[in-house]
Amino acid sequence: MEQTLWFIYAALLGTTTIGFLIHSRHADFPIKFDLAVSIVTWIGLFGFVTNNQILDPLVWKIVFFGALLWDILFAFKLKNKFEAQEPEAATGVAGTLFMAISTIILLGPLYYGLFQYAF
Repeated sequence: MEQTLWFIYAALLGTTTIGFLIHSRHADFPIKFDLAVSIVTWIGLFGFVTNNQILDPLVWKIVFFGALLWDILFAFKLKNKFEAQEPEAATGVAGTLFMAISTIILLGPLYYGLFQYAF
């Protein structure tokens, strides 16, 4: 059952990544870089889910810490961008808390799997 849930999560994440890849032709650099980071982390998650060693574990350790740092910084960059566009929607502590909780819920399993794969 657990393996099935991992496959479903990896499929949803892969589908989302492909959707962003198709629609990000005219995006600015941070969004394209985030897409590249997402693709690499998805490959690591795929290796974890299928129990295949794709690259050396040292590579995945570096990817884990680098991608985690990037996603945290990028989430708050997006929050600041939304605050500039719609100040009443994402301001103050409530906006920060919402951004942190949604990031943990959506990306927590990814980083758990990537951590398990790397270590």
